[in-house]
Amino acid sequence: MQPYPEVARHKQQKRKLTVCVVIPCYNEVSSIAEVLQRVEDVGIADEIIIVDDGSTDGTRAVLASIEAEEHQHVRIIYHEQNQGKGAALRTGFAAAKSDVIIIQDADFEYDPREYSILLKPLEEGIARVVYGSRFLGGPRKAMNFWNMVANRGLTLATNILYNAILSDMETCYKVFEREVAQDMIIHARGFEFEPEFTAKVLKQGIRIYEVPISYNGREWDEGKKIKWTDAPIALWTLVKYRFVD
Repeated sequence: MQPYPEVARHKQQKRKLTVCVVIPCYNEVSSIAEVLQRVEDVGIADEIIIVDDGSTDGTRAVLASIEAEEHQHVRIIYHEQNQGKGAALRTGFAAAKSDVIIIQDADFEYDPREYSILLKPLEEGIARVVYGSRFLGGPRKAMNFWNMVANRGLTLATNILYNAILSDMETCYKVFEREVAQDMIIHARGFEFEPEFTAKVLKQGIRIYEVPISYNGREWDEGKKIKWTDAPIALWTLVKYRFVD
């Protein structure tokens, strides 16, 4: 019996991409310095842009001390008044110069050590947009039941309206080629950024690649900011951008 011929293994060629981490920040005095340190420790970011969105709890003093230390590749931009997460992200995107943007919250819910997992599909050229999903089997702290219901409901609405099969539309970890957002007009000022950005990516015909991530959700008394009232706004945003360019 003849042995099977040896099958040549195709090695995917990785692209070298520069990376910008954008961190929207509002009243995160107890966490922002540590989050920045965790991002720097990973050693992947060519740029780190922190956008302080009018903090009033002492966060700005912490950021001033970070600026005084002259952290390499770190830039801090200040909004004089609180405008919302979406507005802070828009500012960060406009300032970014790298090939790829990673969104990082200024708390400990998401782990920067997973950047390499998120970046791999972009480096291999098989995706332009990657979402880190909290619902694909990665380790996670149990979230509140109604938060989970809202997340699943909004993701289902996204899939129905835009013919997608996402598992976690509301995830913070959105990683994408800068060109995807370069000409995108984003109107969101608050948490409705997540559905607006997702809707506009899908309407460009870009399929979103998902990878499993870990999740360590914080409690309301630990500073969690999203509220139940954000869910109907997000749903309306999904419906609106399905039919409006």
